[in-house]
Amino acid sequence: MSLSLGVIGMSSGNGHPYSWSAIMNGFDSFHMKNSEFPIIYEYLSKQLYPEDFIKDAKVTHIWTQDINLSKKISYASRIANVCHGLDDMIGAVDAILLARDDYENHFFFAKKFLENGIPIYIDKPIANSVNQARYIYSKQKFKGQIFTCSALRYSEELLLKKVDRKNIGKLKSIEAVVPKSWDKYSIHVIDPIIESVGYQGEVLSYNLETCGASTVLNFLWESGVKVKITATGNDSDPIKISYLGHKNKINYTFKDAFQPFKSALQNFIKIVKDQSYIDDIGRNLEVVKIIELGNPK
Repeated sequence: MSLSLGVIGMSSGNGHPYSWSAIMNGFDSFHMKNSEFPIIYEYLSKQLYPEDFIKDAKVTHIWTQDINLSKKISYASRIANVCHGLDDMIGAVDAILLARDDYENHFFFAKKFLENGIPIYIDKPIANSVNQARYIYSKQKFKGQIFTCSALRYSEELLLKKVDRKNIGKLKSIEAVVPKSWDKYSIHVIDPIIESVGYQGEVLSYNLETCGASTVLNFLWESGVKVKITATGNDSDPIKISYLGHKNKINYTFKDAFQPFKSALQNFIKIVKDQSYIDDIGRNLEVVKIIELGNPK
């Protein structure tokens, strides 16, 4: 059975309505290449269609705040139905992709679908405070109705490999760098770090530094592992994570967007199809706790 998904987008600078939909539907080369995000065309065009794309789900409906934008995305990502309102999706789709990263609006857009018991993938971060994240989760009709993450949680380029973990020895510290703003982009390294090293206990102490558009958060986990995360404020800086052990250091750089986006979507689709809903609230709140530490005080 192929799932029918509805996509809700988009927020400024975020091309996920294009890319997430195309990873399932395929894409129109002309319209994708001439979209606001030509980089999406670049990495999609390196894949083989349909072999490399998701086959057991399709994005069949789209709504954005601008009907002309919705049509533009639908042409590029082969979405059959352009909706005039969010209500058009209720009863028409099996699940929702809330492909906006303006976390302050997440509950507004998710509310209707949560109330109707529809599974929803909320783009990163679900919120930038623990209180707001808890509030959104409290509106679930069933545990696991909400799926949320940075897709880089699944990035094979950023996750600490078993062989590398053995080679570096006992973990001492982690350093990571992301481009753009702390509130929207720090999760791109926090999520894969926690996926790699697991729960390290409470944050015992932290120090926050800001300079212009950049944010630097240093903190100490209860396990003794020190972490430094920098959001540079620049658009072009690559995402990097370095793990330092008592024997060696390993550096990872993120380059391939297709693989983690596809993996995250596949996990959401599997959860919905199998109704094997995962209650991941505790883990995701740990991520939001660290995001909140880096918020302006």
